[in-house]
Amino acid sequence: MSIEVRPVKDGDFFAWLDVYAKYAEFYDTQLTDQKALVLWSWLTAPEHEEDGLVAVDGDRIVGLAHFRQFARPLEGDRGLFLDDLFVVEEERGKGVGAALIQKVRSLAEESGLGVVQWITAQDNSTAQKLYDDVANRTSWVTYEIDLAGARVQAGNA
Repeated sequence: MSIEVRPVKDGDFFAWLDVYAKYAEFYDTQLTDQKALVLWSWLTAPEHEEDGLVAVDGDRIVGLAHFRQFARPLEGDRGLFLDDLFVVEEERGKGVGAALIQKVRSLAEESGLGVVQWITAQDNSTAQKLYDDVANRTSWVTYEIDLAGARVQAGNA
């Protein structure tokens, strides 16, 4: 297997969508056509902050990474946040995830950014084995206010 990690391009849509749908399924999240098209429009719009990479084996997309820059006020610099990282099940353990992370890291270094950060599910122990090899686990705890969910609840009331 020879993996190439490269930016997404227009002709990747259907192969990318297949992998992204598996990612959504992995996290038990409904991926609608609308959500997929919005993300794809972000990934392919040069002016949008969200960017994407795919890991390709021959002509087959076997992994993806979506990322964006963010401000770090206390540090006085910017970082790169890895929003999505996914490798198709049959290709896991073959270095695809590490190659995607390395490419994201290289892009951050080339841009002079201060950090690359990401989160993962607490029970995603397989991915955490890789992450523990390539990054430092932090002590930060993540919180969120689900505004979209609150709007849905309010609409159903």
